[in-house]
Amino acid sequence: MDMVYPTIDLEKKLWKKGFKIVVGIDEAGRGPLAGPVVAGCVCITSKKQVVDSVRDSKKMTERQRNIAFELIKEKSEGYGVGIVEAKRIDKVGIRQAVLEAMTEAVKETEKMLKEKVEYIIADGGIILIEGYEMESIEKGDLNHYSIAAGSVLAKVTRDRIMNQYANQFPKYGFEKHMGYGTKLHMDMIKKYGACEIHRLSFAPFNSKPID
Repeated sequence: MDMVYPTIDLEKKLWKKGFKIVVGIDEAGRGPLAGPVVAGCVCITSKKQVVDSVRDSKKMTERQRNIAFELIKEKSEGYGVGIVEAKRIDKVGIRQAVLEAMTEAVKETEKMLKEKVEYIIADGGIILIEGYEMESIEKGDLNHYSIAAGSVLAKVTRDRIMNQYANQFPKYGFEKHMGYGTKLHMDMIKKYGACEIHRLSFAPFNSKPID
């Protein structure tokens, strides 16, 4: 099967409509039982700023993502990352936590650009960030460059955080599963119980997840 690479066709359409500052956003870590949810936001204003190797971060190797991560930061007009930790996820629910991470990522991008974002394209279901024109696109990270680049920033940032947590809480093996509900992770939870980065509102800690 041919590898699908994202294009900047949508960004170009939006630029033509007069939206100069267009950003793409994606998140990593909606589903795990531990650790933060992280959003990445990327703004490009020309084809020259595209990193050719970028695609949906889940379809890239760790090495490819790490190389692309540095190039995205180097070449993009602006970028930002938002991080919402497990305790906050437990308090507000994962949907609200994703919204907060995305909002923080947009604000960080605006700080770098020293300009307000004019249009947001986001991956996945309907999330509306107040005060912005935006659209959410199913499989957006597969087809649209800015979203795919945001997914790389989010995934690499989150993986690095989880590797730090793996050193802090070595018995859970976070470096192997990044907090997702693998057999190893579930076995460690059964053996040791929860630690402070587990999402206690998620099953198996709670019979019903918050959201």
